[in-house]
Amino acid sequence: MGNVERTAVAPENAGPDLSWTPDARELADLELLLGGAFGPLTGFLGSADVASVTENGRLADGTPWPDPVTLYLPHDHPVSAGDELVLRDPEGAGLAVLAVTERTADGLVAGPVRSLGAAEHGPFARLRRPPAEVRAEAGGRPVLAVTMRGPLDDLGEITATAQELDAAILLLPLAFGESGPGVVRAALKARDRLPAGTRVVVAPLAPREPEIDLELREHLATAYGATEHLAGPEPVTLPGPPHRRGLVVFFTGLSGSGKSTIARCLRDALLERGGRTVTYLDGDVVRRLLSAGLTFSRADRDLNIRRIGFVAAEVARHGGLAICAPIAPYAATRDEVRHMVEEVGADFLLVHVSTPLEECERRDRKGLYAKARAGLIPEFTGISDPYEEPGDADLAIDTTGVPVDRAVESVVRLLETGGWVR
Repeated sequence: MGNVERTAVAPENAGPDLSWTPDARELADLELLLGGAFGPLTGFLGSADVASVTENGRLADGTPWPDPVTLYLPHDHPVSAGDELVLRDPEGAGLAVLAVTERTADGLVAGPVRSLGAAEHGPFARLRRPPAEVRAEAGGRPVLAVTMRGPLDDLGEITATAQELDAAILLLPLAFGESGPGVVRAALKARDRLPAGTRVVVAPLAPREPEIDLELREHLATAYGATEHLAGPEPVTLPGPPHRRGLVVFFTGLSGSGKSTIARCLRDALLERGGRTVTYLDGDVVRRLLSAGLTFSRADRDLNIRRIGFVAAEVARHGGLAICAPIAPYAATRDEVRHMVEEVGADFLLVHVSTPLEECERRDRKGLYAKARAGLIPEFTGISDPYEEPGDADLAIDTTGVPVDRAVESVVRLLETGGWVR
């Protein structure tokens, strides 16, 4: 297996259609693969290795390994076995080339990776260093590695263990997600209270289940040259009260269902009450501004919802309350938005405005249904394209014969019951 091959030149045949930006967890795993911290792995695992690791805790060749390291692509991505796939960071810069050895029906893509240069995405660039470089700096001296997911509660034990081993101390803050900056700050603060020569190196190890996480932390410490490893305690996190947490209220429903009206009135009701910073993202307004130029194809509609979800998650990341009112006809895309929001530590409420198609078409104040029936608007939700009704809605409202203020009251009650507004 060995170390990952590194090169600074992308393959000539890797066109723009054969590229992909992995999600945050996959990017973290990619960085550890490229730096050699996940050795003996040289790339993302295939189906045989995944099955063996899941069942036995070993790769298919018998090598111990605790957890699948995988990459998934959507079903419509054109890459196939034998292709080379350029993996890009969120800003579009090439990070690595994946030589695809397997592509499965469920989207798994496997194969070895080679670097296109040092990663520049993400924070703490100067503290993210490859294991070989860190090992070389030790100069053969014993190393006590301390992996951290939160503040260290006993620096005395670390100091005493290092003295007993005559070892240099290496703090490895495992920076991933929203808690990453806090873990790194805790490491830098601890360094200043530990013996001179203590080093801090950031490793983007995404958390797993406790036992697997500990195994990977042991493996990571060894990769960075540890003679001895101490695993810092898991942080105890107590979520703040709901009225201080970020929240996204996401309305979904057919055109004409009343969702935009309810959403606008909810915004006004919350602004009148005060106590929360409220941002309203109406589907039609977003279409004219943030998503100008997109068509109404399924791919573009999904992209429009993702953009709305991204903005809403950023609002919620900083404790704001975002109200969204797109049609959002597809369950998978709504789930993506939920994941975006929950990934930043905020809450997500799905409100299904379940007004029946017949009532929506009867209203048809924009004349859209008539045009769709006449074939003038292709892929129109509810007529020529499906609406996937949510089975996970926190609230369903049929506005047939229901006054707007009563519909808004039902949403406000939901927010009050959950403690999001007071």
